[in-house]
Order: sequence, then C-alpha cells, then structure tokens
Amino acid sequence: MFDFRPAGYVIGLLVVALGATMIIPMLMDMYDDAEHWKVFALSGFITAIFGGTVALACASEGQEGLSIQQTFFLTTGVWVVLPIFAALPFWFGATHASYTDAFFEAMSGLTTTGSTVFSGLGDLPRGILLWRGLMQWFGGIGIIVVAMVFLPLLKVGGMQIFRTEGFDTFGKVLPRAAEISRTISSIYLALTMLCAICYSVAGQGTFDSIVHAMTTIATGGFANYDDSFGSLGTGSEYIAVVFMLFACLPFVRYVQLVGGSFKPLWHDTQIRSFLMTALSVVILLTLWRFSFVTSGSELALRKAAFNGVSILTGTGYASDDYMRWGSFPITMFFMIGLIGGCAGSTTCSIKVFRFQLLYASLRAQIQRIHSPNGVFMPKYEGRTVAEDVISSVMGFFMLFILSLAVLAVALGMTGLDMITSISGAASALGNIGPGLGAEIGPSGNFANINNTAKWLLAAGMLIGRLELMAVYVLFTRNFWRG
Repeated sequence: MFDFRPAGYVIGLLVVALGATMIIPMLMDMYDDAEHWKVFALSGFITAIFGGTVALACASEGQEGLSIQQTFFLTTGVWVVLPIFAALPFWFGATHASYTDAFFEAMSGLTTTGSTVFSGLGDLPRGILLWRGLMQWFGGIGIIVVAMVFLPLLKVGGMQIFRTEGFDTFGKVLPRAAEISRTISSIYLALTMLCAICYSVAGQGTFDSIVHAMTTIATGGFANYDDSFGSLGTGSEYIAVVFMLFACLPFVRYVQLVGGSFKPLWHDTQIRSFLMTALSVVILLTLWRFSFVTSGSELALRKAAFNGVSILTGTGYASDDYMRWGSFPITMFFMIGLIGGCAGSTTCSIKVFRFQLLYASLRAQIQRIHSPNGVFMPKYEGRTVAEDVISSVMGFFMLFILSLAVLAVALGMTGLDMITSISGAASALGNIGPGLGAEIGPSGNFANINNTAKWLLAAGMLIGRLELMAVYVLFTRNFWRG
C-alpha cells in the first residue's frame, strides 16, 4: 500500500512555512496602517495550523528516505497544496475575489506563470501586491530546486542528462534538496537585491523596486500596475531585459562562477544557444517595428527587446500592446513563448536543451540515411547521448503537443474563441503569462473568462511547471502499485 506519510510530512512543513511567510505582507499593511493586515493574520494562522497538523500526523515517517513513487507524489503535491492556502489572502481580502479567481492567481504566482485576474492593481493594499511578488519569488527558487534535484532523478523529459553522480539514491533526495537550496538561495537573493537597486536607480520607488525585482528574477511577470511596465520608464525596461536573461541561465553555473570557475559558464552550449536565440528575436522584432510600426530606432529596439525577451523567457511583462504590431510579431510571440530558457533556471516552457537534443537526434538520423553503414550517435556538449534521454525528450515533445491540443479544445468547449483557447493553453502549459487577443493579451487579463476555463488553465500551469510527466504519472494505475 502506498505510504503518503513521508511526503505528507514535507508538504506539511512547507505549508507551515507558507503561513509564516504571510507575516511579511501583514507587517507591510500594518506599516501602512491598513486594516487589511488582519486578512494576512487570519490566513497565516489557518495555513500554519493546517500544515502543522499534517506534519505532526506524518512526523513518525518524516525522516525516512523517499521511494520514487513518494518523490513523484511530493513533487506534484507541493504545487497542488500550496496554492490552496496561498489563495486565502485574495479570497478573504481587498480583492473581493471568488475562490476560483483567488486560486487561479495563487497558482499563477507560485508557478511563476504571471497570468492575472486582477485589475486596479494600483489601488490594492501594498500587502496584496507584496504577497503576489513573494509567491513568485518563492516559486522561482522552488522550481530551481525541483529542476536540479527531483526531475533529473525522476528522469522527466530528458532532465536525467543533468543528473549528478553521488546522489543516486532516493533516500538522499531531501538532504540534497536542502544543500542545493542553501547554495542557490544566496545567489538568488543577491541577484534580486542587485536588480532592486538597479530599478531604484532607474527611478522606481523602493516598494516597486523590491516587488518587481522579485518577479523579474523569478521570471514571473506580476507587476504592481495594470499596464505592467508600460509607464515605468526607459531605464526600467533595459534593466528588466538584462535581469530576465540572467534569471534564465542555469543557476549551477553561477555557483561555479562564485567558486572561481568561469569556464563552465562560457562553454555551456545551452547558454550560447539561448543567448543567440534571444539576440535573433530582438533583431527581427526591432527591424519589423522600425520598418512598419515606428520610425524611432531607440524606441523600436527597446520595445522589441523588452517584450521579446519577456515572452521568450516566460516572464510575461509587457510595456506595449504587441497585438497592434502586425501579424508577424504576433506569430513570433506565440512561437518563442514555447522555447523558454535554460534548464536549472527559473524559466519555463520546453527549454533550449530539448531543442538541442532534438536537433542532434534528427541530424544523426539524416546521417544514417546518407551513410547506412556508418555509426552516428547524437551528441550533446561533445558527449554521446544515451538512448533513454533521447526517448524521454521525444516523449516530452509528443506529450507537450498533445497536452496543448487537448487543453485548447477543452477551453474552446467552455465557449472561448479559437485565438483565446489556443494562446491561453500555450500560455498555461508554457507558464508564459499573457496570451493573444483582446481578452487575455498584453492589454487585458483573465478576469472575464469563465470559471471552468480558469480551473483548466490552473491545471495547465501546474502540469507545465512540473514538466508534464511528473504530474501525468500519478494518473497511471501501475504507479500506485509500487
């Protein structure tokens, strides 16, 4: 019989930590002399009590190692349970949101998707805005740990290619996660502080600088204003571009860089491919804007760089309504949103390394056709790629496309139009943020879509954030027999 207790113990502790985190926005509202602080006090109390109860109930098994089934359950369970409680301040608070809207916002925050159902953000208590930023910030560090510890061990979507030796037993998953969390957190915090300082120098207020720094480094995209970065100034846009790119690089390379080794960062083919992709996107969009949208070269470059990098990295900020740029940019935005950044970063979507492995596999196949007697094996960074890695990557692509199609059809069945359904499905699975069209595009939000569609999109955010298979495996009969 499947034993839920080891995973339940960890989930309970994380729920307690989430409740404790609500003290921060509570203090913000107390500082502002806003009665809204009581909402965070109540939400934090409920959250901590529930989490503590679950942890105590499972404590007898909490220190034992995790089996592969328990690790899968833990990975998905965390991202299912935490939004349930992270939604409470929205449900009880000044947003007057239904629980559906509150859960949608919380799932979007913790998965660093960035889709929102709220408008009038500038009029909300600062505690709510800070809570949105904190959710994305913690979600960002959480997904780095998942990508570096859990997904390689679980062999999800080819992530086993990044598996490190010496931690091959599942009994050591939690110590390994704790070790990586401590190392990465210091770098993550340093980048956030540096980004906040730069935003402040660019003219943003202290509060806006901190919140926007958290959502930039998390590549989450929640902003404090309805027009996102539209009115924050030229300097803020350029700074955001730089730090969004920083956040999309593998954080393990920063660890090596801090340790005095620059070579791994420079020679990482995934990083080079990602940066070349970003440069190509910026150049193409700049040329298009300069030729067909605006005659100002600096304005064309800035808007192209900011909005292009924002969608490519899955951050989801907007500083302009790119739905008015023409058909080519709209098509490009849809496509680049499905690329994402590097594995082991806060970014989302398919990720660059999978396209590299797909290309290597196709190249080997073509070489075999040209020379049937030759031996050609796909390689990544000079090393032969194992067959199980290629199979995992191919399976991921197939599953991603199938999931995108099913989710888009399901959204269409709720009454959404074709553009909204397809782009909404891509936005959720890719954790991108805005979709396309007047309703969920860069000048709109997800407030007016029906509740069924919101629950479907929330499920899509979860599935996409955890690389699909980590969620789907829970629905197979054989999984629960182990």
